[in-house]
This record gives sequence, structure tokens and C-alpha cells, in this order.
Amino acid sequence: MELHALAFDHAPVGLCILQNRIISRANLRFAEMFGLTAEDCSARSIAEFYASQEDFRTIGERVYSAIADTGRYSDERVMRRTDGTLFWCRVRGQSTSPDNPFQKSVWSFADLSEDRPVVELTQREREVAILTCRGMTSKEIGLELALSYRTVEEYRARLLRKFGARKLAELVAKLAGMPL
Repeated sequence: MELHALAFDHAPVGLCILQNRIISRANLRFAEMFGLTAEDCSARSIAEFYASQEDFRTIGERVYSAIADTGRYSDERVMRRTDGTLFWCRVRGQSTSPDNPFQKSVWSFADLSEDRPVVELTQREREVAILTCRGMTSKEIGLELALSYRTVEEYRARLLRKFGARKLAELVAKLAGMPL
């Protein structure tokens, strides 16, 4: 086995190569994280690992835009294992062809479930949570998601209750998995 193949297959984080959002190759850690073998990952749509089809669509739009601009993308999101359980995951990717972002790209996946338990959230609550963690104000989130800032404030209030947080900074810390 060549050294670069050994490094890819045994990396301590999940790695996969996507071609038009279809897995062409995955390493052992990626397969383990999602409950498969590396061979079983090949030729699967990455959509199978998203929390929802809506996540696949909306995150895909953000990925496409970011990679077209910078060639790279990263976020933290809820993903789905093949047994249906949800978990938080740090995702980073880079396209080999920024002019055609989904043509071929390399992605890393880090399981954050030990530090950040999943709380059942609606699609919109997840979006507001992610943008809140990015430091966006309610008005900025409202513009990004085409919502009024008051609606965003209501989503944030729900998140505070669901996570048992008293204020926004505590919510962000819980969402980020930081010790309080």
C-alpha cells in the first residue's frame, strides 16, 4: 500500500472524496462514523448522511456558493448515521475545481457527539442555531433566512428553553460543546 493511501485510509478523522456529491472513496473512520464499511460507502449519495433532505438542499447551496468564492467550506451540523441516529459533526471540504464546485472535492468529518449531544430541533431551529454560533445577530439571521428579526428572536427563545440556557452566550457555549 502506498504511503498516501495508508494515510488516507487510517486518518483519525473521517475522509471522503465526492464527485458530484456521490462518494467515490471513503476512509475507515468515515465509514465507522456512519455505521458502514468503507466499501459500502462508495457510490452512495452524501445526501444519505444529512439529517434531512432540506439540510442537503440548503447546506448544498451554501457549500456551492462558498466553494465557488474561496474553494473551501466548513461548518458544524447535525448528520445522520445509517441506523437513523443523529449526531453533531464538524465538516470541512475543498474542491479540486472551484469553477465547478461539486465536480470533485475532498471532505473531512469529525464526530462531535461526545462533546455536543443532539437535541431534537426543527430544520429552522437548526439553521438559526448554526447562524447564531457564527456570531450573527437576529437581524442578520433574518436577512439570511428571509425571516423577520422578531421571528428569529422566537426561534432563539425556543433554543434557550430546549438547551436550558439562561442567555445567548450560554446557549452558544452549549451549542459549541464548550464546558460551562
